[in-house]
Amino acid sequence: MKEIILLIALALFMVAIFLILYRVIVGPSMPDRAIALDTIGVNFISAIAIVSILLSTTAFLEAILILGILAFIGTIAFSKYIERGDIIERKRDS
Repeated sequence: MKEIILLIALALFMVAIFLILYRVIVGPSMPDRAIALDTIGVNFISAIAIVSILLSTTAFLEAILILGILAFIGTIAFSKYIERGDIIERKRDS
């Protein structure tokens, strides 16, 4: 019973990822795309956690942590790019 519920949840996460991918491609503005990318990252992390539970292993926990950190850094970088148009600030001596 537990496996069936987890498989249904995994399928729903995959459907949600594909629906959010539409928002990334067609999104009316750049902030919408940034939020959609962050949501895809969260759903992907959740899907990996469900696979880890289904396989009864802790091997994927490191991957979950790394993906969480990368999704966070990516969201920060993308929002900084939207705000300023520049990710890395360079000080120029004039």
